[in-house]
Amino acid sequence: MGRTIYMKIKLAMASAALVVLTACASTYTSHGYVPSDTELQNVLVGVDTRETVQEVVGIPSSTGVLADGAWYYISSRIEYYAYRKPEIIERQIVAISFDKNDVVQNVERFGLKDGRVIQFSRRVTTASVAGTSFWRQLVNSIGNFTPGDFLEDS
Repeated sequence: MGRTIYMKIKLAMASAALVVLTACASTYTSHGYVPSDTELQNVLVGVDTRETVQEVVGIPSSTGVLADGAWYYISSRIEYYAYRKPEIIERQIVAISFDKNDVVQNVERFGLKDGRVIQFSRRVTTASVAGTSFWRQLVNSIGNFTPGDFLEDS
């Protein structure tokens, strides 16, 4: 009887160790699409247009907001490991820029090593009524309008 209890404890410890080890395994996710070098060889600078690039390579992940409206193909691979913050382990960006006639001007490929960390602008409007209750706002608004504000212009 003592031997079976010992075997059960040993089996439980092995199962617990297996659960702990598998819980610490990394998981990966991939996002986006970047055309291969073979596909990009079919894009000719000074010859192809937006339409032909779309036929050869496909629709971009995003487009530029500047006048030339460059196309950006972006892919990322992210590693998740236990409790740690997710880490981007691979990122590729292909930028195809166009001239004013929508003809391909340049094709560039960037990797994670080519990038740099930038601080994004949040552009969030701060609430000037923070900490003010509804009733206080209502009382404070008395006298801030005239009866003419309620009349419609005809």
